[in-house]
Amino acid sequence: MPSVAADSAIPLSTPTGRGIVFAAVLGSSVALLDGTVVNVALRHIGQDLESELDGLQWVVNGYILMLASVVLLGGALGDRFGRRRVFLIGVVWFGLASLLCGVAPNIVTLIAARVLQGIGAGLLTPGSLAILQASLRRDDRAKAIGAWSGLGGVAAAAGPFLGGWLVDSLSWRWVFLINVPLIIGCVLATLRWVPESRDTTRTGRFDLAGSALAAIFLGGLTFALVQRGDDAFIAAGIAVAAGVAFVMVERRASSPVVPGPMFADRQFTAINIVTFFVYAALGGVLFFLVLQLQVVSGYTALEAGITMLPFTLLMLAFSAKAGELGDRIGPRWPLAVGGLLSAIGVFLLMGVGANAPYLTAVLPGVLILSVGMTITVAPLTAGVLAAVEVSHAGVASGINNAIARAAGLVAVAALPLIAGLSGNAYNDPAAFALGYQIAIGVCSLLYLIAAVIALVAVRSRRRKKVERAARTQCPYNAPQLDPGVEAR
Repeated sequence: MPSVAADSAIPLSTPTGRGIVFAAVLGSSVALLDGTVVNVALRHIGQDLESELDGLQWVVNGYILMLASVVLLGGALGDRFGRRRVFLIGVVWFGLASLLCGVAPNIVTLIAARVLQGIGAGLLTPGSLAILQASLRRDDRAKAIGAWSGLGGVAAAAGPFLGGWLVDSLSWRWVFLINVPLIIGCVLATLRWVPESRDTTRTGRFDLAGSALAAIFLGGLTFALVQRGDDAFIAAGIAVAAGVAFVMVERRASSPVVPGPMFADRQFTAINIVTFFVYAALGGVLFFLVLQLQVVSGYTALEAGITMLPFTLLMLAFSAKAGELGDRIGPRWPLAVGGLLSAIGVFLLMGVGANAPYLTAVLPGVLILSVGMTITVAPLTAGVLAAVEVSHAGVASGINNAIARAAGLVAVAALPLIAGLSGNAYNDPAAFALGYQIAIGVCSLLYLIAAVIALVAVRSRRRKKVERAARTQCPYNAPQLDPGVEAR
């Protein structure tokens, strides 16, 4: 097995260097694709597998639940046992789970396969970027990670378009089966070019108990929100017990999943609270808008899938400028103004109804939401990093990423309940249209709350001088996991 040492890092200009970037991009892209293509296929999945709305919620949440629970542990496992090894395990795991998703005979099997997919994504996602930082020459890392981030954004942008085309032309099953050839290519590229690397200074035990309790808490909370009856109360009780136990375990753990002292910093805590509200709102919008366009407005899966394309294009084009703005004036005003604009954009999307023309009924809200999120995301990530010491940047960005994913998880679980949607409501245009307006109104309120918290609680502290390896971001599910920060 090849390996790399700090004094023999690989230049990006060599075939091996380019191969490392190719493997990392291909691996992270499959996880990004699954974050953007599945919503487009939900209605067709429900009709084909005769699932009610709660089953469709679990198709989304089963993946996010495990990804949010495993992603921090995945990075730690890679550091300890080899980043290449854990990355490969995650990629293969993800591929096999994707195959199971594609052939699932019923909704229960599909949900189980999505849970397995989330575990694979949690293992491969942190490794894809860690491999670049550990393998490539220091002077080439910024360029390589910029390519990783930009190409990942292209994958996220292509997801809704590709998903809609696959659903309309072939079947919803190809939304998952398309991952298989990409996985095969990633495995071959990783075996051919990626060297092994690990952190030989890492010691101590893994916080497996903390990771397990976090997963139980999120899973129990999600089940309580999605399901009905006595089972929901039992799940809620389990979630509360797991949450209390998680806090107790984290206080005593030598290497906790969530280091408590970080949250003693008011800035770090405030920005993470803003993150929760921002990504809860975004998760709700992405879930409901695509369904509304298909169920009520009469859009095809492809037409619904490309409605958010301006969102991705604006993020890719202007997130670096937004990051520079955050550098100059601090995160407070970008987060407040961005949250307010996002709230206005989502409020306009409440008007999307039957036979809604894209240019007049959908695009204005999407554009304003896109501008708001573009202003918000890079300063949000930079603000989290500026609130901690540079040596803790990886942990801080990982926590922020996990909070963002958990927010989307809770939103997709809770909003249908708040909106009074259940059963086969996604096939009833009248019922879904009313629930959609309630859910989207709540999402607009969540963005407004984020803006107020930013204005009141976030300070305009300028960022510490750190090297930004990449600022191009496409946060369909969460902020960039690890921005590659190094002290100057």
